[in-house]
Amino acid sequence: MAGHHKTPLAMDPALIKYNNMYINRHKYFRWNRKTATVGFVYMVAIPFVVGYLGYKTDALWDMRGKRRGDTIVEF
Repeated sequence: MAGHHKTPLAMDPALIKYNNMYINRHKYFRWNRKTATVGFVYMVAIPFVVGYLGYKTDALWDMRGKRRGDTIVEF
């Protein structure tokens, strides 16, 4: 049967290195132009755009009780 070994399997050195890097990522983080831009986009720009689109299209479409040929836009 597979998986029943008396000797432990050897760990992949690349996976060990990646795991250590993932655990200690906060120690080596630095703010630079790229990380500041990415942080701004994900924390400010995208929520602003989604909120703006939600605000502008709020109650614009009414899908309930429509019949064939009726428009969905409620101005």
